Amino acid sequence: MREDLLDPRAVLLHERAPDREAAIRRCGRALVEVGAVAEPYVAAMLERERSVSTYVGEGVAIPHGTNASKDDILRDALCFIRFPDGVDWDGEQVTVCVGIAAREGGHVPLLAALAEILLDPGRARTLREATEVAQVMKELTL
Repeated sequence: MREDLLDPRAVLLHERAPDREAAIRRCGRALVEVGAVAEPYVAAMLERERSVSTYVGEGVAIPHGTNASKDDILRDALCFIRFPDGVDWDGEQVTVCVGIAAREGGHVPLLAALAEILLDPGRARTLREATEVAQVMKELTL
């Protein structure tokens, strides 16, 4: 995956969230904070989740906005948020959220690249257990 997609400031490894909505809001805020999206994108991420769960398995969710929110994306980017205590995701336990902001169909190759990484048990475990930003940067930008 391209290195410029993941700003180290958007890698947060010791977050807590009381529920799925708060976890998605935290992902959205991380993307806002690094200048990747405008504030309305956060609401679009919540709207997406209400229509289709972004849980993908193995304790990972990949929240992203709706097609209608593309104008709120300033640049393609990812955030990586780790919730060590887990978050209930409609009955599943999520410990990692990878938020995506991508314009013009860019989310499809991003999702494919993330799936490839997350389907590798060793790399997925490294990400779920990461305690250093450098570990995440290495795994997601190989």
